[in-house]
Amino acid sequence: MTPFRSATATAVVSTLLATTLAGCQFGGQEQDTSPIVIAADLELSGAAAGVGKAYRQALELKVEQLNASGALNGRTIRLLPKDNRSDASESLRNIVDFSNDSRVSAIIMGGCNECAVGAVRTVNEKQIPTIALAAAGAVASPVAERRYMFKLAPNAADNAATLTDQLRRRNIDTIGLLRSEDAYGQEGATALRREFDKVGIQVLAEASVRGTDTELDGQAGTLVAAEPDALVIWAPPEQAMLATSAVKAAGFTGALFLDASAAGDLFLGAAAKAAERATLVFTQTMVIDDVIATTPAKAARRQWFQDYTARFGGYHGSASFAADAVQLIADAELRSGGAVGEVDRNALRDVLETSQLDGLTGPIRMTPDNHSGLMPQALTTLVARNGRWRLQG
Repeated sequence: MTPFRSATATAVVSTLLATTLAGCQFGGQEQDTSPIVIAADLELSGAAAGVGKAYRQALELKVEQLNASGALNGRTIRLLPKDNRSDASESLRNIVDFSNDSRVSAIIMGGCNECAVGAVRTVNEKQIPTIALAAAGAVASPVAERRYMFKLAPNAADNAATLTDQLRRRNIDTIGLLRSEDAYGQEGATALRREFDKVGIQVLAEASVRGTDTELDGQAGTLVAAEPDALVIWAPPEQAMLATSAVKAAGFTGALFLDASAAGDLFLGAAAKAAERATLVFTQTMVIDDVIATTPAKAARRQWFQDYTARFGGYHGSASFAADAVQLIADAELRSGGAVGEVDRNALRDVLETSQLDGLTGPIRMTPDNHSGLMPQALTTLVARNGRWRLQG
């Protein structure tokens, strides 16, 4: 055999051997076809069913897209949704059941603040990574007592700062505040007053609303009677839209400002006339059809908006949060490097805690000191115009 042929043969054998060894070393991961099981505790009935339905639709669409994408290294995501009936006790039962299911890698909880805060102790004791779509700060803070609990929703302090900036730009000196009666509503009132004190805005009247309230004439009358320059509505979508109609019916002609928890359907329906020109603090994805897609992230958000709208006939503001929660868990599962076919919740938690994602909602950053990942710059201001939300400006 000539030296050239000998060298060539040796190279071929070496390549084959290296390929064989690589297959032995890495083939296990490539062949892992076990499903990534994500449980979902959602408000599919009861007072918060409207938002819960949007979350379920978004979860199912995102799971379908990821499973078809080929990006999961041969694996698929399986979604296990359960209805908590908008009730914290039922939600906790669901969390216990999910925690005891060894197949479940992580849990996504819906927007119920009471449910998420009430589940914190169980989530930590059971050591199961959980991403809540609820907004209350107590969901994810203090971090030392919530190692397995994460939050993906706008933060009260960020909402309050953005709202206050808008009020100041409009030279508004006095406001009336309608807030939800839950922990997030109380947190919002505190955050707003802190921001208002910095710029000299005075709260002339404050009223609260429960998630089950359907008649808001009393609260509206109290706020309108104080004759503020503007009203701030800090409440879930259903109550926020009822409130806009109630205060207009009570004769209020000033400006309306809504915090991010009020974001619901893109099209305002029966509340369109009352909400006209109202300002909403929320993420750009809600109105991404108004935005030129100048970056890959904006293009992805626009595509998500179009896919969701095409599938379900309209868009709901909170949909992108649910989709991003799925993406975070899927990415963390693939990066956590657990044994083939085994669920390693601790490894998944560790990866989640340092996750970074330019998500469908906006920039998301989790750190060991901050389990509430939505960055303040994800928020912008929208305006109700001709029956739907539009980008302000």
